[in-house]
Amino acid sequence: MTRGRQRLGAAGEERAAQWYVAHGYEVVARNWRCRDGELDLIVAHGRTLVVCEVKTRSSLAYGHPAEAVTLAKQRRIRGLAARWLAEGEVPFRPDVVRFDVAAVLPREVCVIEGAF
Repeated sequence: MTRGRQRLGAAGEERAAQWYVAHGYEVVARNWRCRDGELDLIVAHGRTLVVCEVKTRSSLAYGHPAEAVTLAKQRRIRGLAARWLAEGEVPFRPDVVRFDVAAVLPREVCVIEGAF
């Protein structure tokens, strides 16, 4: 991955985190990694834990960013979230675990709550 793409992705993750904070969520973890992959953003609101996949694009030339979250990617994210929870990283026992997608474009952050 080029440095420009890394910067774009990091900026998108920061904008998504800011969106959640502005909407009353607390950031629990960012860029949690294990050998099987990475979870971009984990936030909490009350007893709801949200695992958010962030997709950032500089334009719609290759489609909407959310379209990049395929069924295979959804499965992988669910497995990673289960692993994160099993490793005891969560600071509380959530009543609900939700999976969101944050599609970040230059002029907007679109959070699709309960995307999968």
